[in-house]
Amino acid sequence: MNFSKLPLSKAMLDTLEKLGYLSMTPIQAESIPHIIAAKDILAQAKTGSGKTAAFGIGVLHRLDVKNFRVQSLVLCPTRELADQVAKELRKIAKFQHNVKILTLCGGESFGKQFSSLSHNAHIVVGTPGRVLKHLNKGSLELTNMQTLVLDEADRMLDMGFFEEVEAIINFTPKSRQTLLFSATYEESVLEISKRVQHEPLHIETHIDESPNDIEEIFIKSDNKEESVVKVLSLYKPQNVIVFTNTKLAAAELAQSLQTRGIDALAIHGDLEQYERNDVLVQFANGSCPILVATDVAARGLDIKELSMVLNFDMAHTKETYTHRIGRTGRAGAQGIAITLYEQSESLKVEEYQNDERSFKRDEELEGNSTFTLAPKNVTLVIEGGKKDKLRAGDILGALTGTGVVSGSSVGKIDIYDKQSYVAIKSEDIEKALTHLKRNKIKNKNFSIWAL
Repeated sequence: MNFSKLPLSKAMLDTLEKLGYLSMTPIQAESIPHIIAAKDILAQAKTGSGKTAAFGIGVLHRLDVKNFRVQSLVLCPTRELADQVAKELRKIAKFQHNVKILTLCGGESFGKQFSSLSHNAHIVVGTPGRVLKHLNKGSLELTNMQTLVLDEADRMLDMGFFEEVEAIINFTPKSRQTLLFSATYEESVLEISKRVQHEPLHIETHIDESPNDIEEIFIKSDNKEESVVKVLSLYKPQNVIVFTNTKLAAAELAQSLQTRGIDALAIHGDLEQYERNDVLVQFANGSCPILVATDVAARGLDIKELSMVLNFDMAHTKETYTHRIGRTGRAGAQGIAITLYEQSESLKVEEYQNDERSFKRDEELEGNSTFTLAPKNVTLVIEGGKKDKLRAGDILGALTGTGVVSGSSVGKIDIYDKQSYVAIKSEDIEKALTHLKRNKIKNKNFSIWAL
């Protein structure tokens, strides 16, 4: 279906067209009409199916922008997913002026959030712990809330957030609309639905969606770290997420790969928010090809093109395995999913055996264990951002205006409130850094360094 078939305003339809939303994905076609009609829905859809736009379009269509109160609350299991959801909602919300969307997540200043809430917002996107803290402090008020969205509800259950979610629901009107999105229909998810929803419509679209094109290979290894290096040298992927089951394993593997001359960064729950931002920006803009992550930290990462997923540790469940490998092979591209396992895990691996998956031993790999991998880009950090009214064009002009750095050397530019990140080709990083330090951007001097 085309979005024009929906009862949306012309302004929203024009915005959706500009964003490239030409026709609805299965989850959008099945759910948006019911969301607009204020029905509760329990929807199952895999990552990358367009579910954020599905509930976003419905929520924004129903929004009364003149009523400057919280009308919708979106709960997400991680800060990364909350940031991604808020970013998507803000894009769609451009069809109407003065729509305020606020994120409330842990790891950020509570006082700053408290101040922002004093000016109210139309939509709040956040993690359960921080949202509940604001509710208990009285800084967040939900009596005008129309719609509650539980995004990736199965993951919130996995992370033990159900008690906090129930406590949050006690602050919401009984007449609310509740939208529950989950990658699986596990019994625990159905139980939540019974407790928080009213006659929800069940929507399953995974059968109709085209599966990702993924080559799945399981490799038996006596030395997983050596196998990682051999796999990287054999396939030479553009970018890889390597999954471990613990924070310690993620940090140690990233450090070990760096020692071997393979550029890798770890992301896990012990990092401060600014550290997580630094890591994610570098991975997204090609300044670091290898991201070593735990499942919790990787949930909700907005990486559109991923060459490979490598399971350093086997996933605890088949559902988690599916989540992991579903990040590669999207949008018609072919992906590769490698899973390493030890002799002691052979029995567990038998559960995955089918005609579509390959099973090998490490000694069969032709890769080179002395392989090294350097990033194609380096990231410059500029201590200035949206609050300084910096735009991507200002930064690009400052870099290329005198011809010291060519436009082809400048990659992705990410601008946040107080910082900006610029990807520069590795061979041009010194020229770019020296040039920016000696010159002003938008007639101002900013602190600048390379990550």
